[in-house]
Amino acid sequence: MDTVVLPKATYNVLHHLTGETRPDVALSIVIKDLIHLRLDSVTTKIAAFEKKYGVSFTEFEEKWRSGVIPDPFSFSVEQDYWSWEAAITDLTVLEDLNNHII
Repeated sequence: MDTVVLPKATYNVLHHLTGETRPDVALSIVIKDLIHLRLDSVTTKIAAFEKKYGVSFTEFEEKWRSGVIPDPFSFSVEQDYWSWEAAITDLTVLEDLNNHII
């Protein structure tokens, strides 16, 4: 097992945030909380795009590629496309991390 040394200030913050005296347990709690916060954030971002365009990303991408979306290569639409795709990727990664955290 690897040993990790935490600065006293970091330990104090972890203890204050979680109430845990064991750093390994406190870190696990903080990491889970961070993953859940990021999941909430990315889910909100995806929902905003779905509301804006009225479709899922998969449907949007099909419409974008086929030219159904007006001005598909305009800066704002392309920016939405790339941001939405990044959010979907982030969601997948975060869900995987969430499923594997102890």
